[in-house]
Amino acid sequence: MRRREAILGIVMLGAGVARAQPYRKVRHVGVLHPGSSKEAPSIQREPFERGLRELGWRSGENVVIDYRYAEGDVSRLPALAKELARAKVDVIVARSTPATVAARNATSTIPIVMSATDDPVAAGFVASMSRPGGNITGISVLLWELDAKRLEILKDAVPHMTRVAVLVNPNLDGPRYREYIQSLTRHAAALKLHVQMFEARKAEELAPAFARMREAEVHGVLVRADPETLDHQRHQIAALAAKHRLPAVYAWRVSVDAGGLMSYSPSLPAFHHRAATYVSRILKGEKAGELPIEQPTKFELAINVRAARALALEIPRTLLFRADELVD
Repeated sequence: MRRREAILGIVMLGAGVARAQPYRKVRHVGVLHPGSSKEAPSIQREPFERGLRELGWRSGENVVIDYRYAEGDVSRLPALAKELARAKVDVIVARSTPATVAARNATSTIPIVMSATDDPVAAGFVASMSRPGGNITGISVLLWELDAKRLEILKDAVPHMTRVAVLVNPNLDGPRYREYIQSLTRHAAALKLHVQMFEARKAEELAPAFARMREAEVHGVLVRADPETLDHQRHQIAALAAKHRLPAVYAWRVSVDAGGLMSYSPSLPAFHHRAATYVSRILKGEKAGELPIEQPTKFELAINVRAARALALEIPRTLLFRADELVD
């Protein structure tokens, strides 16, 4: 009898341990990125995975992260998004507007977290910023307003400037491209600036665009954010700006690391780190459509003083004091 009771006790103890250690389902997260897997991990993967770890999600333990990179070819995004949808991931993180479009077209049921996406209401992704509805939420940045601020900074750096080139991929805004031009032109006029658009849809069009800038005798360049072409060609663009001796302001901090003169932007690593919070809340049961969309509140001005010296450009001390980071 004692042997039977001992065996029964062991069985019951095992059952108690099983109840005390509930089964933890491994969740599946897909990340859709227009860029390259070779880009600095510290910009994208590290802050995102660190954010998940801080919230109790560890890659390979209770969450599997499936990355899909378009390697700079956004035409690949729709197929990559469909792969993630067929894999029935629990949530898709879409980095950039083109990635969000691809994810939205691939699924209407899997939650989608936008990361560094342009105006989601105007793009038709969500009903409103406070209550998105549907299956999309995340973080947005209003690029038009930031471009206006970048013009101001460029004017501060080059006070004599009257003619400004805007390097732009018109595909970024699609049908709203003309509206963007009108908006930026109005703001430039208030600064007593004349803006001229120079379009580049692919890398091969960059050198001819800068040659036309030289012919137009512009005094500086605003390089727009563009996950399709311009963001990935930042080294070539910085080299062309230096070759033609054109001060330029960029949309992202990484362009300053590539040799560009100045950037004014929210932090890309902060975007990806914050996206982890949305992913965690969704994995714990909250609905994407009920999570308000956030916008960055902190913006960073970075100035490459070595690039300024190469241009023989004396940055006003007042602007240098405003900079969050001086790169040399």
